[in-house]
Amino acid sequence: MLALWDLQKTRLACGALLIAALTLGGCSSQLADFSPADAQAHAKDASGYLPVHDLPPDRDQAIIPPDQRAKIEAELAAARDRQAVAAKDAK
Repeated sequence: MLALWDLQKTRLACGALLIAALTLGGCSSQLADFSPADAQAHAKDASGYLPVHDLPPDRDQAIIPPDQRAKIEAELAAARDRQAVAAKDAK
């Protein structure tokens, strides 16, 4: 009797899982086709590859002066050292 009860519970659980899987599978297929109403259609590029030889335009801004660059690098190095000490103390 006990084995029959376990078999019935197992069949019920398997049936519930099967129904849940089929239900969720049906919902996901409908969600995959869903697109917002205000979405813009993207034109498909025939080649599918990015242009390799197209270069960006020249910059209008000047390059960072060497003294300012050295200051920024020193600040970053100091921050790195502080983080390394804090990480070592935390261990």
